[in-house]
Formats: sequence, C-alpha cells, structure tokens
Amino acid sequence: MSGYGTPPAVPTQFQIVNTGKIDQDWQRKFTIIWTSGLAFFIVISLPLLVRALRSGTALKGLLGISELWYPQYRAIEPSISVKRGQSQGPRKIEAALNRVVSPLWWCIPGLSLNIGQVLLIVSYLVVVLVCITVDASLMKNANRAAVAQLPIVFLFAAKNSVLSLLLGPGNGYEKLNFIHKWSGRSIFIAALLHGALWIRDHLELREPILGEIKETSGIAAFALLCILVLTSILPVRRYFYQVFYIIHFLTYVSFFITLCYHTPYATPWIFPPLAFYGLDILLRMVRLRIKDAVLVPVDSQMTLIHIPDCTDGWTAGQYIRLRVFLSGRLFESHPLSIFTAPPDISCVKSLPQGVNLGARVMGDWTKAINDYAAQTVEALKKIDEGEACAEDEKEKGPQTFTIEASAPKQTAPLPEVPVQVMLDGPYGGCGVDLGRYETVLLFAGGSGATFTLGLLDDIVGRCVKRGREGGEITKRIEFAWCVRSFGAIDWFGPALMDIATLAASSDLSLHISVYVTCLCNPEAIPPIPNCDVTIVRPSIYKVLLDIVTPPETSGSESTASSSDANAIQVIARTPAKHDAEHKRPGTATTHQSSSVATVDSEAFEPSVRNRLPWVGTGGGLAVCASGPENLTREAANALARLQLSKAGGDVGIVGLHTEVFAL
Repeated sequence: MSGYGTPPAVPTQFQIVNTGKIDQDWQRKFTIIWTSGLAFFIVISLPLLVRALRSGTALKGLLGISELWYPQYRAIEPSISVKRGQSQGPRKIEAALNRVVSPLWWCIPGLSLNIGQVLLIVSYLVVVLVCITVDASLMKNANRAAVAQLPIVFLFAAKNSVLSLLLGPGNGYEKLNFIHKWSGRSIFIAALLHGALWIRDHLELREPILGEIKETSGIAAFALLCILVLTSILPVRRYFYQVFYIIHFLTYVSFFITLCYHTPYATPWIFPPLAFYGLDILLRMVRLRIKDAVLVPVDSQMTLIHIPDCTDGWTAGQYIRLRVFLSGRLFESHPLSIFTAPPDISCVKSLPQGVNLGARVMGDWTKAINDYAAQTVEALKKIDEGEACAEDEKEKGPQTFTIEASAPKQTAPLPEVPVQVMLDGPYGGCGVDLGRYETVLLFAGGSGATFTLGLLDDIVGRCVKRGREGGEITKRIEFAWCVRSFGAIDWFGPALMDIATLAASSDLSLHISVYVTCLCNPEAIPPIPNCDVTIVRPSIYKVLLDIVTPPETSGSESTASSSDANAIQVIARTPAKHDAEHKRPGTATTHQSSSVATVDSEAFEPSVRNRLPWVGTGGGLAVCASGPENLTREAANALARLQLSKAGGDVGIVGLHTEVFAL
C-alpha cells in the first residue's frame, strides 16, 4: 500500500466543519468572559465585605433566625465623643470616586434601571451577540443558541447564593435579579434566532419540521421558553404572582428535560444551574422556622406581626418571607421587612423583643390577614363583654348558679390574635454602613418605612445605647416619611417615639419629618419628640440641599425650594426635649405646639438646616430610600445631581441604598 504514496488532502471547501465543536468553543469563551467580569466586581466589593466581616454582619443570618437562650441586658452607655478617622486619605479617594461614578446612579423612567445597570446589560448583550455571530454562517448553520447563559440565569435567580455573600451586604437576590431577567430574555432571543433560521432551512429543503425527535423536542423546548417569558411580564407577576410562580417552576423543569433531548451539547450547561438551585433549596430548608406569632390590627390598612421567639440572626434592613397559617392561605409567602433592630441594639421598648413586621393592606393576602385579625379581636371582645354582663347579673341578688356562672372570670384580652407562621430568611439588607457617615437621610414612602425605621433603630442604638463602640461618627439624622393620612402615623408611632426619646437624651441630632398628602383628623398626631408633620409633597433634592448647605449661605436657593405648592399647611412641631409623661398615640392629648397653620408658600421655608444643628461638611452623607419606584428613583437622581453640583463638592464620601417595594 505504501507504493501508492501519500493520500491526497481534501480541499478546504469540501471539508466537513465540526460546528458542534466550534459552538462549544465559543460558549466556553463566553463563560470565561462573564466569569471574569463577575470576578472584577467581587474584587472591587472586597472593602465592603471586609468591613462587614469585621463588624460581624456579613455572616449574620446565614443559618437563619435564631433565639438566644440567655437574656441580654445592656445598660445605656455614655456616648463617646465623635472623632473622624485619622486616615482621611482613603476617605478622600473614596469621595472622589463617588463623584466620578455618581452619573451611574441616574435612574431611567419606565425602565426600572439606572445608567450603571443599563451599561452592564448592554455590555452583556454585546458579548452574547459577538459569541453567537463571530465565525458563524447563521443562514447555513444556526446551532449557536448560547445555552451557556443558563448558569447566569440560575446564579442570579437564587435567593441563597454565594454571590450575595461575596459582593457584601446589600447585594442580595432583590438587587441582582435584573440580570436574571435580562439573561433569560437574551436566551429567548437566541433561541428565537436559532429556531427561525432552522425552520427556514427546512422549508427551503422541503423537509418536515416535526417528526424527528431533534426537531420535535426543539419546538417543544422553544414553546416552553415562550411560556416562561410571557408569564414573566410585569402585569402577570404583579397581579397573579402565585400563578406566575407555579408556572415558572413547572416550566423550567420541563424545559431542561426537552433541551437535553434536543441536543447533547446542552448537558455541560445543565449541571451548574442544578447545583445553584440545589444549594438554594438546601439553605432554604436550613433557614425555615415555624414560630408562634401575634397579629395586631392597627387599623383597616395595617397589621403588625410580632414574633417574640426570634432574638438573633438578622440585621437591620433585612426582610423575611412570611407564611401565615390561615385557612386557604397555606401556600402563600410574601416578603416583609423587619422594622426593628435586634434586641441587643434596639431602642424600641413599647413592642415585643424579637421580629416585628408590618403588613400593609395591598392585596388579597394582606387583606385576608387584616380581616382575620380584626374579626377575631371583635369576637373576643364580644365574648368578654358577655362574660362581664353575666358577672353583673350575678351580683344583683339571689339567683340560680349555672355552670357558666361558676366559671372563673376572665380578663379582657389584648387586641392580639395568636397565629403560627413560617419564616424563610433573612434576606437582603442595607449596603451602606450608616455609622461611617456624619449625616444620614432616611426617606420612605408608605409602608416603605418598615425598611428605614429598622435602619433608624439600628443607628440610634449603636450611637446611644452602645456608646459608639463600633467607631460610629454619625451626628445628625433626618428621618422623612410620606404618608397619605395622619392616621398612618400611628402604624409605627410607638416605635418612633421610643427612638426619638432616646436620641433626644444624647448628643445625636435626630429630626423626624412626616409629609401628609391629605388633610384629615390632624388631632391624631402622636407626640413624637422633635417631629414636624407637614402637608406637602417634598422634593428630595431640596431636602438634600438643605442638609448640605450651611445656614449662613441659605439664600434664594432654599426659598425656591418651598415653591412647590401655592399653600402649605404645617402641623405639630414638637419640641426636641419632650416631657416623659406623654400619653401613647391614639389617646387624647393636648399641647400648645399642636396647631394647624396655613401660610403662603413664598414666606414658608421647610428647611432641614433650621431643624438640625449644623455640624459641618466633609464627614460624609448616606441616603437610604424605600417605597414606590418613583420615590426611590427620585432619591437616586437627587443624590447624583447633588454630587455633580457645586453644593456637593465638600460633602465627603456618599452612600446610596434604595429599596423598591414592588415585584
């Protein structure tokens, strides 16, 4: 055979190209690119992670909420004099970086993303497009469907992910979920391109589209992917969340099975998602708790949920997923923020020590909880009134004693309804350590106060109750809350009163501003120390200007800040040093500072700097906002605008954290 010589080489144009190997090579390149980008963000987040590890908050709640079996008593320690850190060099570098990256905080209306997130998504889509199209003749071979994106979809969808730990506090599932959404849409676009071009080839060659297992399973996988995408749109998630959740769970399992039947090249990209999901399920099982709780219906719009046997395992600003064991509601769980700090830090004494939640009536689940609690309280009151009447009849004279009359007398029950609940968490948290900033602005709308109230309780407790043992430099705090009616102040009135009373006895300057959007029952204002209640919708940017502008430079800029309305009504300016014998909210109280006044907007200046003593600039400013999306977007845009303006030049380091109360 050797006499025939070397066999001729096949010309390049006639060689069979191994498209499967080429596609796998590009999917590996895509994996290297996105993991490298993720490693970059982990590296720049290391300072935040290191600070969290030092303070002990990074691993807090990793194994769920727990109960300390020994009582914790901590006396109020004298405040340590506030001194700024001597290492001002790193803080100056951080302040300069804040001003450089501040344009990335701008939020785009209608997109629910800021400019930084938009740039990240655009970069991701460009990488996907390059890896799909480079060196690929899509019209002849459309096999490159980028199944390598599946690990990204599951990594950023898991509520319990190692990624949230590596990126530091405040970077939980709720902050990273936008990557999950857009990577899922990218897979859909890639699959649509792949399927459309293959159908075109089959039509040109007059081959059947269905019949072979590869084509049939491919059509089935694409149909399941369409169901996943269509049922994930915002209206379905918002109004039919339970339907969305069930369909989502069942569909992606079926999608994985049909995808493995469709192509053997998908197998390497199936196991990482299964590992991420398995870790998530394992940690959820570890974190699950079943506890006794009590429901307190404050009014027809708010139900407080107290879980006393939970004293450790969470930090301020975190939330849990709560399942209340009510008839017909066993399979529903919803996220609720913990509005108090852990007992060893908390300043709140009027509420049970443990996890305290607030569920505002926003849907059928919260409405069912409120109705159940209110109806049970009314039923208990009627039973108690009936027993009281029977006791009165007993005292009127001789009578025949019955079994019911001989029963022991019961006292009137408190307006609390015992229930059992299941906890899953904690999750989330604040990505800003408020103790590193001299000035703090907490801005909330409606039930978003559950997030900022927990942060307020935490920072006041650290500065006053713990005596700044962690090196906190916070000097002034502005707590702003926008509500629709005066009655809503009673939702968290006792907690605010406890925190403000403790802060008023220290060197910490705390001011509370409540902005009411309608005038109704102004007598319902609780006597919270150093609190103003104003009927006006404030501009967050003007509030920030008031905070950073010294009093001597207050001019036309601040006066213009009050021109938002033709008339502004100011209610109840309570003095900072309040009498210790105030009654609880909801009782009849009279004090001279509770008056209603209507003044012209041009003469009125709702300036924060007139309420808080000026402490100078350069110590840093932290802004935390929670509530509807329009409020958090306004807060982010206001801080970005302040950083780009002349007024924000001497602020120092700046921190921003927003919590959107929506799906």
